[in-house]
Amino acid sequence: MRDPATPDKKQGWVDAALAYRHGSVRAALFLGFSSGLPLLLVFGTLSARLRETGVDRTTIGFISWVALTYAWKFAWAPLVDRLPLPPLTTWLGRRRGWMLVAQSAIVGGLLLMAGFDPRSDLQPLVIAAVVVAFASATQDIAVDAWRIEATGPELQGPTAGAYQLGYRIAVLAAGAGALYLAELYSWRTAYLVMAALGLVGVMATLLIREPAPAAPAGDAPLLAGKSDSMTARIAAWFTAAVVGPFADYFQRMGWLGVAILAFIGLFRISDITLGVMANPFYIDMGFSKADIATVTKVYGFWMSIGGALAGGAIVVRYGIRGPLIWMAMLLPLTNLLFALLAARGRPDLWLLAMTISADNFVTGISGSVFIAYLSSLTNTAYTATQYALFSSLMLLPGKFLGGWSGAIVDWAQLHGWSLPVLGDLLAFVARAPEQQGYVLFFLYTTAIGLPTVLLAIWLTRRDLSPGNPDAVPASSDQQAPGARSQGSAAS
Repeated sequence: MRDPATPDKKQGWVDAALAYRHGSVRAALFLGFSSGLPLLLVFGTLSARLRETGVDRTTIGFISWVALTYAWKFAWAPLVDRLPLPPLTTWLGRRRGWMLVAQSAIVGGLLLMAGFDPRSDLQPLVIAAVVVAFASATQDIAVDAWRIEATGPELQGPTAGAYQLGYRIAVLAAGAGALYLAELYSWRTAYLVMAALGLVGVMATLLIREPAPAAPAGDAPLLAGKSDSMTARIAAWFTAAVVGPFADYFQRMGWLGVAILAFIGLFRISDITLGVMANPFYIDMGFSKADIATVTKVYGFWMSIGGALAGGAIVVRYGIRGPLIWMAMLLPLTNLLFALLAARGRPDLWLLAMTISADNFVTGISGSVFIAYLSSLTNTAYTATQYALFSSLMLLPGKFLGGWSGAIVDWAQLHGWSLPVLGDLLAFVARAPEQQGYVLFFLYTTAIGLPTVLLAIWLTRRDLSPGNPDAVPASSDQQAPGARSQGSAAS
C-alpha cells in the first residue's frame, strides 16, 4: 500500500527541512499558537491554580471534565463547516470568520477567569472555563480545516510540524509563563496577560489568506431547492452537512473505519489521562512553581519543539506507518518515569528533567505524526467535520478517564498497600508512602496505553484503499490512490 504522506520519490533530509519555507506552513505556526494557548489555562495550569488554593484532588479531577468540550466538538463541527456568519464570511471567508468569533470569545473568557478567586468563586470560575473551552474547540475546528485545505498532501507533515511548534510555544506561555507570573505577581495577573496573548490569534486570522477548498459534496440539493419547503431544505442541509461526512468516511473505509476510530481514541489515552494530575503531582512532591515552570515548561518546551520538528521531517522522510507504531509504544512507556519520580519520594530536579526530556520529546514526535495521519484520513469535501470527529475521538477517552484521576490517586493512596502484587511492589520501590497513590496511578496510565500498540500494528498492515471492503493485508508493493480528497487513508 502506498503511504499518501510519502512522495513518489523519497526526499532527502535537506528537501524535508526546506518544506518549512512554504507560506502556509509558516502561517500554521501562528495558528498553532492561537490553538494551544487556551488548553492549559482550562486544564493543567488551572489544576495547579486550584491545588495551590486548597482544592482537593478529587474535585480537581472532576473539574478537568471542562476539557471534554474539546472531545465533543464534532457535534457542532458541521455548523462551522457550512454555516456562514454574515458579514464576517463575506469579509474574511468561511474559515477565518469562525476563527475570529472563537478567538474573541476566548479573550473574553480568559478575562472573566482572571477576575474569579477559586476559594470564593469556584462555580463561576468553572463556568468561565467552559466558555473558553467551547470557544477554543470551535477555533480548533476552523483552524484544522484551514490547515488541511491550505496545503497539499506533500506538505501535511511540515504543516503539522509548524502547527505543533506554534502550539508548543503557546503551551510554554500558558504553562511556564502563567506559573512565573503567578509566582511573581498573582494568578489574576497571569490570566490577564494570557488574555492579551490571545490577540495573537486575532492578528493571524486577519493577515492570512482564506484557502479555496473543494466544493462541499452534497450542496446541489440546497442550491437547486430554493423553491422547496423550509422543512425539505433543512432536511437536505442536514443530510449534506451532518450525515454526509460520516457516510463518506464509512463508504471509503468500510468496516475497518470502526477499528480506525477505536485506534484514534486509544492512541493518546495514556498521556492525556496522566496530564490531569501532572501539576498537582509536582506541587504535592514539593516542587515550587518556579521549578515546575523552569523544568516542565521551559526545558520541556524545547524538548517538545525538537520532537515536533523531528516528527514533521520523519513523516516527509519515512511516511506514517512505521513512526505511528513506534509512537504508540513509546507514549505509554514514558509514563513509567513518572512512577519512578513518585517512588523517589522527594523533589529531584535531575530526575524530573530526565522524565520531562523523554516524555515531551516523544509527545512532540507523536503529535506531528498523528496530525499527519488524521489529516490523511479526511476528504476535503468535509474537512472540518471529519477532522473534528477524529481529533474529538483522540481526546474523549483520555479526558473522561482523566476526570477520575484524582479519585484514583486518593483511593490508591488509602488502599494501595492492600493490593496483591502491587502492594509488594510499593513496599519495594516507594521511599515515601505519602506518594504511593501517584506511583500506582502512573503504572495504571502505562497499562491502559499498551493495547494501542497491537491495534497500530494490525491497522498499519491493512490495505485501506477505497473500494476494498475486505481490507486484506497490504504488501509493500501494493499501491493505493494517493489523493486525500479521493479517499485514500494513510496507514
